[in-house]
Amino acid sequence: MSTSEVSPIVPREGWHVMHLFYHVDQAQWSLLAEEEKRQAKVRLTELVQEIRATPDTHLLVFSVATPKADLGFMLLTPDLQIANQYEKQLSLSLGPEILAPAYSYLSQTESSEYTTTREQYAAETLVGEKGLTEGSDEYEAALKEFDERMAHYLKHRLYPVLPDWPVICFYPMSKRRSGADNWYSLDFDTRKKLMAGHARTGRAYSGRILQLITGSTGLDEYEWGVTLLAKDTIDVKSIVYEMRFDEVSARYGEFGDFYIGMQLPLDVLFRRICL
Repeated sequence: MSTSEVSPIVPREGWHVMHLFYHVDQAQWSLLAEEEKRQAKVRLTELVQEIRATPDTHLLVFSVATPKADLGFMLLTPDLQIANQYEKQLSLSLGPEILAPAYSYLSQTESSEYTTTREQYAAETLVGEKGLTEGSDEYEAALKEFDERMAHYLKHRLYPVLPDWPVICFYPMSKRRSGADNWYSLDFDTRKKLMAGHARTGRAYSGRILQLITGSTGLDEYEWGVTLLAKDTIDVKSIVYEMRFDEVSARYGEFGDFYIGMQLPLDVLFRRICL
């Protein structure tokens, strides 16, 4: 049965996101004849091209920097049926016993509940801080600029286009629910204030780090998946270190394992992982 014969599973907003990590069984790979190896590489190359040609679908391919895994994929696509189909095909792409799953994570792109609304910006910033008069030309121009900026921000959060920067970092995280450090016992205004400080830290890395936060409550073990794309590993190290001092992380953050990878052209990737 193909995906055209089943009902699509598409969220009302946003896309499904899969992070997939595999070990390459070098012993099994070494048993293949050279022609079988060539066909396996062609098969994976054609599958990557097919996935990337699918509407509203993105696929990042990378070599993992440590023995936690050898090969990684980040797949973004609206329909969970299609994501599931491609995930199964990727797992078998080099042969039935070549790729062994090392780790996986399922999440969805999402907007943030702490995003400043149009009404809040108008009342608190334009009128309260800048002293603008509602309805004035300066007020209306500032409000229009805010609307355009927020539309761009929300589009990136829900429907991102990720750059081919070489460094990719992924880790899952949750908010702590322990005694006095229970994030979910805080009122909304307190949580929003804490998250605003966290966001200021992230904005300082604009142009050096592209950060995508995807939600996984009810979908996987943690509550969010964090993907960082960078050109230099020191920026990944620095932003994570600096954010650890924000109260929202210092008191309320719980983190899973970190996976570091490098986006590579497929011919380079094959030479690296298929010894």
